[in-house]
Amino acid sequence: DQTLNLPMNISFSPLSRQAECFKEQGNAFYSNKDYSEAFNFYTKAIDACPKNASYYGNRAATLMMLCRFREALEDSQQAVRLDDCFMKGHLREGKCHLSLGNAMAASRCFQKVLELEPSNREAQQENKNATTLLEFERMADFGFEKRDFRKVVYCMDRALALATACHRFKILKAECLALLGRYPEAQSVASDILRMDSTNADALYVRGLCLYYEDCIDKAVQFFVQALRMAPDHEKARLACRNAKALKAKKEEGNQAFKINNYEAAYQLYTEALAIDPNNIKTNAKLYCNRATAGAKLKKLNQAIEDCTSAIKLDDTYIKAYLRRAQCYMDTEQYEEAVRDYEKVYQTEKTSDHKHLLKNAQLELKKSKRKDYYKVLGVGKNATEDEIKKAYRKRALMHHPDRHSAATPEVQKEEEKKFKEVGEAFTVLSDPKKKIRYDSGHDLDNDGCFDDFDANNIFRAFFGGHGGGFTFDSSSGMFSPF
Repeated sequence: DQTLNLPMNISFSPLSRQAECFKEQGNAFYSNKDYSEAFNFYTKAIDACPKNASYYGNRAATLMMLCRFREALEDSQQAVRLDDCFMKGHLREGKCHLSLGNAMAASRCFQKVLELEPSNREAQQENKNATTLLEFERMADFGFEKRDFRKVVYCMDRALALATACHRFKILKAECLALLGRYPEAQSVASDILRMDSTNADALYVRGLCLYYEDCIDKAVQFFVQALRMAPDHEKARLACRNAKALKAKKEEGNQAFKINNYEAAYQLYTEALAIDPNNIKTNAKLYCNRATAGAKLKKLNQAIEDCTSAIKLDDTYIKAYLRRAQCYMDTEQYEEAVRDYEKVYQTEKTSDHKHLLKNAQLELKKSKRKDYYKVLGVGKNATEDEIKKAYRKRALMHHPDRHSAATPEVQKEEEKKFKEVGEAFTVLSDPKKKIRYDSGHDLDNDGCFDDFDANNIFRAFFGGHGGGFTFDSSSGMFSPF
């Protein structure tokens, strides 16, 4: 205060004159924005005359400029204790309460100012700010209850514009940032608080929460334990510590079961681990991928694909989940999907291994779009020469046009088509050179391999040797040599 507000009955003793001199020096430093020196001289004035409300008011104003709001609040409260009609003291007390996030206490102070001076515009505006702050708090509480963490961050940003020194609001914002996966931002807020107060249990909890959600569980537990040491009743830190330990233990049990090839047990343990904490996105992404790996070993390929998809939804940068899902797609002959996943992986990490996997998937996709001669004959891709011959004999006799001469034109046409495909398949798979080209992905239709193809000639050559053959006996439904 530039004007000293003194009670009428005070006499100017040498000490009070000295105090007044210190105050004037403090005012000069305050005007020059040298708040540290102003603080020193106001302190000297208080030491010389500790019953003067104005000196406490001036030092409170200086502490506010230094952002030392808790100390400023104490000085403001002492000022109004000494002089209940000290309007600036009540105003500063309200501003300190507001900066520290105590809107209701702030509102009471501003109401006191308005009792002393009903037209005080500053008190009117600050009282509106206190009401606004209470509304943001209410909205944030509702948002947190509904798990709308973005809403809470929005409300806390607005609240902190009014309550710049409120650790409680900063902690709530940091916790929600962590729950949204915005760990660097959350860590930054918590670290700022810990620089000012290294024993702040809430900030220690948030630091641990960030580490926990980044799958650094051992370090996270250390912070939770430290928070509980500072505040033994900190329920959130206690729950997070319990979840972290349980999650680590269950995941490690699953990994151990997998290592000894007990895939059923591993699958069950990963399932149990996933139920511990739905909020732990990063760890749960790994658990879904681990369960997918166990599921693939158990031939639960569709479930494995679903688990990989769940992992990717939680962490769309998780390369291992894309690779696992792509392999499952390959195993279920969903080649287009496999190519898409391998392309994503190769775009992210251009390694020779990933390039090879992509090319192999592209080749299988290309092969899948041709006629599958192995399926036509009903044999596996590793079938022997004898198995191919037996399969041809069976399928050729099954689809020979003579067998279906009494059928409808539509059936005759369909069976003739199948008979031709069986001949094509045998032509390719019984010829080592053609088979190699076919297996390597070449489209033999485009290579002119079937320009002079005649399924009947193939049939006669196979069954009749030197010009011999078979004739179909409609009465017996059997082929006979002729």
